[in-house]
Amino acid sequence: MNGVGDGHGLWSLVLLNTCVFVGFAYSFFKPTTSRDWKVFGAYSTFIAALFAEVYGYPLTMLLFHGWLTARVEDADLFGHEARHFWSLLMRNHSNPDPHTGALRFLSFATVLAGFVLLAMAWHVLHLAQRRDRVAATGPYRSIRHPQYVALALIMLGLLLHWPTLPTLLGLPLLLAMYLRLAISEERELTREFGEAWRGYAAMTPRFIPALCGGHRRHAE
Repeated sequence: MNGVGDGHGLWSLVLLNTCVFVGFAYSFFKPTTSRDWKVFGAYSTFIAALFAEVYGYPLTMLLFHGWLTARVEDADLFGHEARHFWSLLMRNHSNPDPHTGALRFLSFATVLAGFVLLAMAWHVLHLAQRRDRVAATGPYRSIRHPQYVALALIMLGLLLHWPTLPTLLGLPLLLAMYLRLAISEERELTREFGEAWRGYAAMTPRFIPALCGGHRRHAE
C-alpha cells in the first residue's frame, strides 16, 4: 500500500490508536494549566509520531532498509513483521513470536503500570488541590512527580514493543523537558506552600523512589 507494503498506509489505525492512547491519558491527566498542556502535548505528539510510523509510513524501515536486508534473511521489511523491530532483528537467531515473547509482556506491563500510576496520582493531586495542600499521599509518598513518571512509563512501554527512530530520538528530549517543567513547578510550590513543600521535598525523591530506607511517613 502506498509503495511500502500492505502493513502500512493504514491511516485509520493511526488515528484510532492515537485517539485511544491520548484520550485515555487525558481522562486521568486532565490538563488545566499551561504547564499541564505542555506536558500532555509532548506526550500526545510522541504517541501520534509513533503510530504514524507503525501503521502509516515506515520511515525507520526506509532509512535502514539496506542494513536490515543484509542482516535479516527473507523478511518483509514493509509488512506486519517490520512493526516489531526487536523481534525482527532476532529473527535469524531465535525466531521469537512478537505477540507472545517476553518483550511483549514487558511492554504491556510497563504501559499498564503507567496508566495505573497516572490514575492514582490524579486522584491524590485533585484532592490536594481542592484542600489547598501539598499532595503527599498515595504515589506522592514515594515520588514528587508521579504523573510525569507515569507518562514516561507509557511511552517507554510502547517503545519496547514498537521502537522507531523518531521516537527513540525524541524520548530523551521529552524526558529532559519534563525535568525542566518539574523543576519549574517545584519553584512555584515552594513559593505557595513554603516549609510544608520544602519538608516534603527533602524526604521524597523527585522521580525514582527510594528502594530502601530514607523515606518517612509524611504529615497529613
